[in-house]
Amino acid sequence: MSEIRFFYQEDNRIKMSRSMDSLKTTPIDQFLWIDLNDVAVEVESELEQFLKIYIQEEEEMEEIEISSRYMETTDSIVVNSSFLLDNFEDETISFIIKNGILVSVRKQHLRSFNETVKKMFANPRNYQTGYNILVDLFATRVDYDADMIEDMAREITLLSNRIKTEDDADDDALIAVKELQEKTMIIRENIVDKQRVCSNMLKSELLPVDARNKLSIIIKDINSLFEHTRFGFDRLEYLQDAIIGLINIQQNKIIKIFTIVSVIFMPPTLVASIYGMNFRKMPELDWDFGYPLSILLMIACVGAILFIFKRKKWL
Repeated sequence: MSEIRFFYQEDNRIKMSRSMDSLKTTPIDQFLWIDLNDVAVEVESELEQFLKIYIQEEEEMEEIEISSRYMETTDSIVVNSSFLLDNFEDETISFIIKNGILVSVRKQHLRSFNETVKKMFANPRNYQTGYNILVDLFATRVDYDADMIEDMAREITLLSNRIKTEDDADDDALIAVKELQEKTMIIRENIVDKQRVCSNMLKSELLPVDARNKLSIIIKDINSLFEHTRFGFDRLEYLQDAIIGLINIQQNKIIKIFTIVSVIFMPPTLVASIYGMNFRKMPELDWDFGYPLSILLMIACVGAILFIFKRKKWL
């Protein structure tokens, strides 16, 4: 859903407007943040003229080169970063900050943005410039990434507890492990993106001191998340090896059963094959008890093999 929000200071409070008329009624130095969510090209063009900025196209925002992810001039910073949605899809957001005014361009609804808005209205003194808002947006996003990692850890634990015997180790369990590995890699890639962007912003001289101090804390939090994702990878690899091992044990048991059955019926098959030959001079053909004796011989062979297998503890 298309949405535009203007956040500005007035009487030591932060106010919000959804009307483009705010550009005419509010002094430019009072603006803090302009949030664009899937707005029309005409709206972007009007803002470009008003703020003297350039809003990137979607293809430019999604470029992976470092030069496209972070750019800085004498009075502005452009940051392109990926924020994860609840379904683990990436939403590339462009942040443009010039003269202390932050402009965010996105296409999807994001919980971290609404959470930041709540913080702004609750404590407006902490958000004197757009730089403070930009840093807090990344801080909130990192908190959500940490929550997603914790949810992943719980899913891994539930899956591990579910697999207790060979019967529980099946294709569905391996697919579940693969999906969790994919999600973990997506989260890790997203965290790497945040680390790179925050490190570049930390080097900027445009950031105020309080924003730079908070950014340093965010980078430490990001580094700690790397350890959690690495631990998740290790758990998933161990779980995958355990599942494959249980499946191999199950298959070995099946092969063992088939092998034992084949060996048991080999001597009776041999006896039946011998007495199934139709040669004229076979003395056993004239025996009155030839048939029952051959049956008893087959049974004796089976019993002898079972006895040997039991004694060898192969059964």
